Amino acid sequence: MSAKARTSWRCQTCGAAAPRWIGRCGECGEFGTYVEEVERPAAGTESGYAGRHVTSVSLAAAGADDVPRISTRVPEFDLVLGGGLVTGSLVLLGGEPGIGKSTLLLQVADSIGRDGGTVLYVCGEESTAQVGLRARRLGACGDGVRLLPEIDILGVEAEVRQSTPTVLVLDSIQTAFDPELSGAPGSVGQVRACTARLMRLAKGMGVTTIIVGHVTKDGAIAGPRVLEHMVDAVLYFEGDRDHAFRVVRAVKNRFGSASEIGVFEMTETGLFGVGSPSAALLAERARGTSGSIVMATVEGSRALLVEIQALVTPSHLPQPRRSGTGIETARLLQVIAVLERRARISFAGLDVLVSVAGGLRVAEPAIDLPLALALASAVADEPVPDDVAAFGEIGLTGHVRPVSHSGTRVKEAKRFGVTRVIGGPSVSGVAGLTEVRTIGEALSILGDRFRS
Repeated sequence: MSAKARTSWRCQTCGAAAPRWIGRCGECGEFGTYVEEVERPAAGTESGYAGRHVTSVSLAAAGADDVPRISTRVPEFDLVLGGGLVTGSLVLLGGEPGIGKSTLLLQVADSIGRDGGTVLYVCGEESTAQVGLRARRLGACGDGVRLLPEIDILGVEAEVRQSTPTVLVLDSIQTAFDPELSGAPGSVGQVRACTARLMRLAKGMGVTTIIVGHVTKDGAIAGPRVLEHMVDAVLYFEGDRDHAFRVVRAVKNRFGSASEIGVFEMTETGLFGVGSPSAALLAERARGTSGSIVMATVEGSRALLVEIQALVTPSHLPQPRRSGTGIETARLLQVIAVLERRARISFAGLDVLVSVAGGLRVAEPAIDLPLALALASAVADEPVPDDVAAFGEIGLTGHVRPVSHSGTRVKEAKRFGVTRVIGGPSVSGVAGLTEVRTIGEALSILGDRFRS
């Protein structure tokens, strides 16, 4: 006698389940996200064990051999992956629509195909003619890439088992569906089931798989968080479509660093890696302008120089605005509070707008000090000297704390003509670093005009 199907309600934002429909999810707080799903138990024994014997291996023998990798011939993409695609891995690439995900993956697929590999490109969102037109514009017309216009995950699985490609690209996971489950493509149950099938294919057959995921309005990959836990690497495509630069950031990587970034420039003929990101990000910086300072940040294994911009203007609103682009709003509010209390710089009745130039996002605490100096410069309407860079974390007491990789930051700054680098005290001492212990000392170095 076959088992009876069970009906449940599941949140399409976080994946929480409920026995009935509810208006507001108790896990994520979203309204109207619960959708009815029918869960059919798998056929076979209750435990799902079919008698297959799995042999255990010792910990000493596991991982003794080097993990084989596939080079994508795109240096910036290989850097983010930790040296290339690991054979049999499952990679999730997320980003906003039109940011360049399909363009990058088509270039990667063509490079692998030209090196003798075979790539099965599942185009679920576009027809083969549309993908072909883009490929011709990019000059990616190698014979090693096969296009499959299919959204049925069973059809994709059958094709993979028959053709055994080196790399499988699915664009996108939200368009795929499993006919054995209820629910529309893109629902939590469908996304999770399709990803599970792809994971079994990747691990069982050694097919390196890259799946594209849409993002929500908050910038997170759509679907349940369990999707990110299932894959081996999670990459985010960041940037503003109005800017030429794009950033691919690793937030999870089982085979490499989880903090690397790759910097690309979008052109008419595709995405190309930026060899010197610091020079590119500072190329359009206006000299002698108040509210601007250079920050030395570290992303993964590389140091970058970025421009922090601040604008302070009288507000005509009952509650002045506090807005940040490329920086966390909570960190901006904290730095403003420290400046008001510890440096006696008032922001009352002032709108504060802050931006990281070039569309880059900086999340590390070392942005505190350059942000504070940029804000002080904007309030005083006095430019920070062009040969000054800064980095450092500021505590609530106004003290500047040391951050990691101080030597790497100073070296990168000196390479681009910066003569004075202001930062927190280092443990071992760094040549060329002007150490400050409080925000007051940092402002005094720039001059008394920066202090009210």
